[in-house]
Amino acid sequence: HLGVDPVEAGVRLVDGHRFAIDAAGAPGPLLVAHCHANHVLSDLKLAFEDDEPESAVVLQRLGLPDQHVVEVAWADLDRAVEADHLTSVFIPAVATPVAAELVRFTELVRTLREQCPWDREQTHASLTRYVVEETYEVVEAIAAYDPESGDGVEDLEEELGDLLFQVVFHATIAAESGAFTLADVARGIHDKLHRRHPHVFGDAADDHGSITRTWEEIKREEKGRGSVMDGIPKALPSLLYAHKVLSKAERIGAPVPAPADPDGELGTALLSLVAHARAQGIDAEAALRAATDRLRDAAMELEAADEG
Repeated sequence: HLGVDPVEAGVRLVDGHRFAIDAAGAPGPLLVAHCHANHVLSDLKLAFEDDEPESAVVLQRLGLPDQHVVEVAWADLDRAVEADHLTSVFIPAVATPVAAELVRFTELVRTLREQCPWDREQTHASLTRYVVEETYEVVEAIAAYDPESGDGVEDLEEELGDLLFQVVFHATIAAESGAFTLADVARGIHDKLHRRHPHVFGDAADDHGSITRTWEEIKREEKGRGSVMDGIPKALPSLLYAHKVLSKAERIGAPVPAPADPDGELGTALLSLVAHARAQGIDAEAALRAATDRLRDAAMELEAADEG
């Protein structure tokens, strides 16, 4: 039907449900089986962020009286046909899937770890400062990015790559001791997000209030936490720490300071408070953290009393 000798051409058989993983880096040709539904065809399309194939050949019910063989544009793959349990897709040539780029990158990081003296001597602890620095550089790139004009998009892409390097580097170090691998990291966040979105993957209520409550309940159950406050890292900068504690306190009905109505712009008001603290010889960072700790303790006491 295709005029292709599968042995001579080196056709590789791939499961449509695992295409993005199993076809990573494969140049083709590929015969993709188990394309029993249009959502599977959609997943094939989504396996490519760019440089996707121009077309593919859809094979349906081969050998039966109503067999159907048609070449379709790649962009129309999930719209041009109605998939069924006897549907396969033949792809003569494949551009590089997302998974292939990740495989190539992880191999590079592993090589650097083995052959570069600086990379070889790094530990989780020694890389901590770089994780923080790269995170702030991503934040700065986001602030500078203009979605309408596209200005700054290259910088954002680059900084996200630098942050990805830190993630892969830490996973590579962990894999050396058998602690975990990058696959474990990806699987863990996938499964966690799946569990925490029952309104998407289950039948839970999908209003904002219910979603927030469900998210907190699932987190507490997963972590075995006695309080909603237990998951807030005290190492956060004081302003972000205060923001998170206030948010958690409000969710459990704890009394929180009433919002003030500062004159002028909020940033100016904050700057004025810092100037006031400086004039009084007060460490503004420490003062805010101490006040936040008091609110946190009071909220936890209220929470314990309600549960007791």
